[in-house]
Amino acid sequence: MPVAAVAWLALNPTENIWPHLLATVMPRYVLNTVILSAGTGALAAAMGAGSAWLVSMYDFRGRRALEWLLLLPLAVPAYIGAYALADFLDYSGPVQTALRGWFGFADSRDYWFPDIRSIEAAILVLASALYPYVYLLTRAALHEQSGSAYEVARALGTGPWGLFRRVGLPLARPAIVAGSAIAMMEAVADYGVVSYFGVQTLNTGIFTTWLERRNAGGAAQIACVILLVVVVLALWERFGRRNARYHQSARQPRPIVRQRLGGISGLAAAFACALPFALGFVLPVAVILNYALAYPQGWITPGLASAAWHTVSLGGLAAIATVVLALVMVYGVRLSGRALPRLLMPVTTVGYAAPGAVLAVGILIPLAALDHRVADGWQALTGSDPGMILTGSGAAIVFAYVVRFFAIGQGAIDGAFTRVPPSLPMAARSLGRDNAGVLRDVFLPLMRGSVGSALLLVFVDCCKELPATLLLRPFNYETLATRVHEKASLEDLGNAAPAAILVMAVGILAVALLARTNLGRRKTAARSIGPAAAL
Repeated sequence: MPVAAVAWLALNPTENIWPHLLATVMPRYVLNTVILSAGTGALAAAMGAGSAWLVSMYDFRGRRALEWLLLLPLAVPAYIGAYALADFLDYSGPVQTALRGWFGFADSRDYWFPDIRSIEAAILVLASALYPYVYLLTRAALHEQSGSAYEVARALGTGPWGLFRRVGLPLARPAIVAGSAIAMMEAVADYGVVSYFGVQTLNTGIFTTWLERRNAGGAAQIACVILLVVVVLALWERFGRRNARYHQSARQPRPIVRQRLGGISGLAAAFACALPFALGFVLPVAVILNYALAYPQGWITPGLASAAWHTVSLGGLAAIATVVLALVMVYGVRLSGRALPRLLMPVTTVGYAAPGAVLAVGILIPLAALDHRVADGWQALTGSDPGMILTGSGAAIVFAYVVRFFAIGQGAIDGAFTRVPPSLPMAARSLGRDNAGVLRDVFLPLMRGSVGSALLLVFVDCCKELPATLLLRPFNYETLATRVHEKASLEDLGNAAPAAILVMAVGILAVALLARTNLGRRKTAARSIGPAAAL
């Protein structure tokens, strides 16, 4: 419904400004978006896949801690990372202040320093915040593979780089591509980072066209360009691996034996893993904590507690709804055995590629029309006006979250179903279980780790979502994300710091549970459900 509403607005604009957009700003929007998306995807793939390979294949000092610390940037919204990086490296920040003090420079004309508010800085911030998607999926893929392939390659004389390039990379390619695709779509949909750094992308063009020029049809036309680009890239990626097949062995796989790294090699591996963690988590947290300690009065400002409650309640409801709907849909499609549901299932993930602001437009217009009809009918029956039931409450925000992040829940649930050996549900059916019993007694126990991971990932993303929340929230209805944005947009980082810390704290708790869920699943799988089911 939201996508259909956006398409209708694009095809029936009140004022068609598409020719003007093509002649003026559209080439710049498209070029910047392509550079931002490609750069973020490539850098996130390098950070995530490289870190996953090192912690999975080698043993070095600090590996056990880094294995889970690398997940923590998931808890930090990219826009908070942008505020922190700009504050740290800006002219008045500690880095340039120290440079002027050390070398005696009078002002910025005496030395060269990279432009902080640039597309390169935006790529660095986004990749540092989004690489955990690649890391998490790649690390899981590497752990699911047998160590025999690596042992054979080493026996044939393959070195460390050849082992990664010729064995590890091909086996983990689907996971790397999936994680990079998520990072690229997030980069296309980002508004907080690019607006703060002054990078004009298709998404900022949507905000400019809709909010400043008051032209929803023009904004919807730009949104359709984003969707078209994403669909073309997805089809191209699928066409490129049309003949590839990836299967696991039906037998118990040999575990990967990590190679011990010491000396300079061990230090280099630890530094390579620590650098993404430092950029994506340590730097933003350190800067925000510094402001929170310097301005403690920000913790007692009115509205902070209600914003925190709104964030947790809306995110929790959206996460539960998303995962339950994904579970029902994926299981139903697998049971149907028909081609049409399988062809239609990817359509449900298109909301993840659309910017939150565009989805907000597609949700706001139909729900507002429905609200008016319901209010008119109720007033005709009772004589009282109930107001805006859907758009005047958090229901519209929850709906937007479900549409926006359904791809995460659907992807996690579909992958979990795929990893269950077909022999187990077949055996359950032969023992008299119906479809509901197979789901309850076989699939859900084996998939509980993936279901928990999906819940946590969706919840964290809901807590960090900014554009849709800004546009769909009722009057005087704040979440932590909108509070951070409003304060930081006024360069008031002191009062933005408490809400930012709470956003990160919620995310850190979720990421800690995510890490514990994944660790516990690996430790208890064989003990609780047997070696065959653990596969």
